[in-house]
Amino acid sequence: MNPQGQSSSLERLHNVEQRIVRVVELSGAVMEELGNSQGPRGEAVASHCRDFMLFMKEIQTTLREEIKSACEYRPFEKCDYSARIANEICCKKLEYVIEKMDAMQLNMEQSSDGV
Repeated sequence: MNPQGQSSSLERLHNVEQRIVRVVELSGAVMEELGNSQGPRGEAVASHCRDFMLFMKEIQTTLREEIKSACEYRPFEKCDYSARIANEICCKKLEYVIEKMDAMQLNMEQSSDGV
């Protein structure tokens, strides 16, 4: 598998999902140990709790990085939509001005012919 820096966001989130499943399994294992009729084995509970905390830290770190990355993501940053729309509006304005100037010229020609 790719190193974390090179893996995609979806791959990292999939890994978080797998860690969450593992955390739930660890929680279940601790509950089983605590419910053991012979009493819980201290080393097993301590080991599960250590693993639980390690996974929780990894989950928290990865999610924080993903949230930060998502906040920095600007999908329309390089989009030229506004520039294209502004250009389109300018073209329409120019067409309107040309149309009005043609009408004025026609009026002037008609006025000069009538005089």
